[in-house]
Amino acid sequence: QLAESGGGLVQAGGSLRLSCAASGRTFGGYGMGWFRQAPGREREFVAAMRWSGGATDYADSVKGRCTVSRDNAKNTVYLQMNSLKPEDTAVYYCAVAKGAFSSRRATDFASWGQGTQVTVSS
Repeated sequence: QLAESGGGLVQAGGSLRLSCAASGRTFGGYGMGWFRQAPGREREFVAAMRWSGGATDYADSVKGRCTVSRDNAKNTVYLQMNSLKPEDTAVYYCAVAKGAFSSRRATDFASWGQGTQVTVSS
């Protein structure tokens, strides 16, 4: 199981750090991703990280403002979000990839958390 936390209400320009903790399994050997879904919109890619080498990938909309990281000892993945904008408002989901790769496609991810709400006020 994956459990996201760290969401909340923040003013534009603020920061949040989302966490994704795994229970009953390890992230070891698998890529990780963050996606988000705003009301009335499709789920979209935010960030991803390969298992090996730490290579990361970011959507253009968050590049330079977000950083994805992982702590394998704690079996936790993080998404640090800075300079938040109202358009970042969404439910944020973490997901475990089907392999060690990084991907922007939701279909490449096998396990998903329940999501955490991020609301950015203007």
